Amino acid sequence: MAGFRSPGPGLRALRPEGFGADPSGARMARIRRSPHFKDGVFQNPGGPTRTRPSGSTGDFARTFFFDKEARARRTPTGTVPVHATTLADLARPPATGLRLTWMGHSSVLTEIDGRRVLFDPVWGQRCSPFAFAGPKRLHPVPLPLAALGPVDVVVISHDHYDHLDLPTIKALAGTDTVFAVPLGVGAHLERWGVSADRLRELDWHEATEVAGLTLTATPARHFCGRGLRNTQHTLWASWAVAGAEHRVYHSGDTGFFDGFRDIGAAHGPFDATMIQLGAYSEFWPDIHMTPEEAVRAHLDLQGGPAGVLLPIHWATFNLAPHAWAEPGEWTKDAAEEVGQAVAFPRPGEPFEPAGRLPVEAWWRAVSGPIARPWRRPRRAEGAAETSRGDLDLAGER
Repeated sequence: MAGFRSPGPGLRALRPEGFGADPSGARMARIRRSPHFKDGVFQNPGGPTRTRPSGSTGDFARTFFFDKEARARRTPTGTVPVHATTLADLARPPATGLRLTWMGHSSVLTEIDGRRVLFDPVWGQRCSPFAFAGPKRLHPVPLPLAALGPVDVVVISHDHYDHLDLPTIKALAGTDTVFAVPLGVGAHLERWGVSADRLRELDWHEATEVAGLTLTATPARHFCGRGLRNTQHTLWASWAVAGAEHRVYHSGDTGFFDGFRDIGAAHGPFDATMIQLGAYSEFWPDIHMTPEEAVRAHLDLQGGPAGVLLPIHWATFNLAPHAWAEPGEWTKDAAEEVGQAVAFPRPGEPFEPAGRLPVEAWWRAVSGPIARPWRRPRRAEGAAETSRGDLDLAGER
């Protein structure tokens, strides 16, 4: 493969543990055989993406680092309310067979048809390769990882630090859980102590069965990398999980693309979707979704307003120029416009999609005013339903 040189043993030994490991050997040979790996890198659906701030780097730096008012909006004005989840709460089986517990950011414990799936678990204090630097949590974890109880399968969407967390994986490596990960990501986990026989490493559209659940890696529009040099040799994915009675979808990180309809047709309808809608910016419009785009993605996945949308990837880490509570406000407005049910749990608050949903705008108690109010879309005259074109980006373009 042109351009790829596997680091020698000496370089691997010098590489900080938090950076993980590059795929090599049989793993790299399998990556080369993937139909989604071309010209030495994994390719996105819909063509190339911009993975670094577009436009002026100076504009981005001024917005993110030096605008005092903007920096203040990116931090809660008080203590983020965290639900005091207990092991006893989670030990009670869900009455409907499906229960979701958002632990913050993209970490969700999904109890589905008697099994337990943990998506993108991040219990570390910082999403960074270093314990002393990098974005720090805006709220504590709702409960200790050890108090979570047994997990049947841990699902990882991609290898960025806010989704694949070294201390969390090392703690889970001491259990007997299985890990479902995209191609190449297994190299990180093996370096951190997860045995190869507990890994299920999948390309897009591949599926595996774990404890009676079918887990399918589905496409996403994003990128990867943990080191100083982004080699694009690990895949990113969204995930569809089907049990005997229920189905759920976790988007991982993704920009909006036309493939959501195909995913829904192949693996839905879903009782709940967990969709990324925070850390968006006009500086990187291709790789994260705004709340409006996330609602559109849910509608595409479901073929209309059905199931429950759980917003993820917000309120836990300060990763973008927008106000920290803006995703909650904008999602609430955009979903109401199309009649879509959305759950807004506090971090750690369990809920059942078929039961009573948490809908209180809890963030308002610890948030300053949102500088950019959501702009209601202009509906085409005579339109029977809301489509992608009916929701604009509320000032993001």
